[in-house]
Amino acid sequence: MKILFAAAECAPFFKTGGLGDVAGALPKELVKKGHEVTVILPFAKSLMKADFQEQLQDDFYDFVDVGWRHEYVGVKSLSRDGVTYLFLDNEKYFGRDGLYGYFDDGERFAWFDLAILQLMERIGVPDILHANDFHTAMLPFLLKEKFGWIKAYDQVKTVLTIHNIEFQGAMDPSVLSDLFGMGMERFYEGVVEHHGALNFMKAGILYADRVTTVSPSYAQEIMTPEFGCGLDEILRYVSGKVSGILNGIDYEVYNPIDDPLLPKHFYVDNMAGKAEMKRTLQRKMNLPVDAGVPLIGMVSRLTYQKGFDLVLSQMEKLLSQEVQVVLIGTGYKDLEDGFRYFAAKYPNKFTLVIDFNLKTAQEIYAGSDFFLMPSAFEPCGLSQMIAMRYGTLPIVHEIGGLKDTVVPYNPYEKTGTGFGFVAFEGDVLLATICRAIKLFWDDQQTIEAMRTRAMKEDFSWETKSQGYIELYQSLENL
Repeated sequence: MKILFAAAECAPFFKTGGLGDVAGALPKELVKKGHEVTVILPFAKSLMKADFQEQLQDDFYDFVDVGWRHEYVGVKSLSRDGVTYLFLDNEKYFGRDGLYGYFDDGERFAWFDLAILQLMERIGVPDILHANDFHTAMLPFLLKEKFGWIKAYDQVKTVLTIHNIEFQGAMDPSVLSDLFGMGMERFYEGVVEHHGALNFMKAGILYADRVTTVSPSYAQEIMTPEFGCGLDEILRYVSGKVSGILNGIDYEVYNPIDDPLLPKHFYVDNMAGKAEMKRTLQRKMNLPVDAGVPLIGMVSRLTYQKGFDLVLSQMEKLLSQEVQVVLIGTGYKDLEDGFRYFAAKYPNKFTLVIDFNLKTAQEIYAGSDFFLMPSAFEPCGLSQMIAMRYGTLPIVHEIGGLKDTVVPYNPYEKTGTGFGFVAFEGDVLLATICRAIKLFWDDQQTIEAMRTRAMKEDFSWETKSQGYIELYQSLENL
């Protein structure tokens, strides 16, 4: 099967979040299973390491009409792990310091989507065109409404994966004519209109042959007013073609046996290296080196969506106990300042790193006893899976992908791979953390059994990719 995977970001070239991880890992696994995969991306030159840029080959160039604008597009290619990566070059649109958040994002991604479909005959018409998030969500719509006259495209099936429905690409209605060069009929009919705006995500949901999300629970949650961000009614309308496929993590990257970022290694049958990693982490974070004190790690953006206002509200009570806490991340200034206060007040219990350093993050995953991830909502989440891979038990809000990946501790059967809470309230969060701490003090045998179960969970893309393969195959006779 020939698959064209369209995304705005992709590890290891440039990424900001989970979309980049999926775009980096899933295509590699699809190739291993015999499929031909091309990943097409904007060329974010300033964000790509020089060694990758040196490997790029200049294939050809063309021009794309973005409304009345006649814009250059250069096509660069690179092969890696059996995957062909195509980078579409336009310095005006993507020669910037970041990927998103610019006033002309509508124009930038209109150019990208139009370029993909214009060039698709030259780069190879796929069996499956797989779009991701709002940046490429217009592809299924454009394929049918603007490029439907191209006979070679007749058999192309489309999939849209929603990684986070909060970001929908709501644009001024004029974008449809001014950038995409189309009539306004579908807008005035209400097909691509949402609250008075052209909504890229809505267009993709309605026009894609299949819609997926990054976990089964999130697929159900976004069909409710609480989590659908206004598109729940649309998703319920097309619910028959919506499904959730749980993300995986790259086991070649996240492997406690040989992780190059860790000074000590370990595996499920020999955990001595994890004990040493805890000591290493305590020394690095200027905390007392003590194996008997439970160590809670956090690696995250400091935002309300990630639940850090809830954590902050309980820090005084949490740090009054015999516990150590380490946190690395950046985010909202009020949250950063709040955590700075507690880091200064409890220097022997809490260390804060306002930064993101991949090595330090890996050391937290590997050296902590517990990993706190109290997201208000979480489409899938990767950190809890990484933590479990390294024998660190997650403490999570049972929502979205967190609910689908972490089995809450059952005190009667002494089972589980972590700890969970349902009500998104500060005292409930604190009670759950205290339950984990108490078990650490009282029953190390159960803690070790939970660690073993967590490390044996299979979150590999080798397994998770099968869901996408079955989805693609279901479209063959559509």
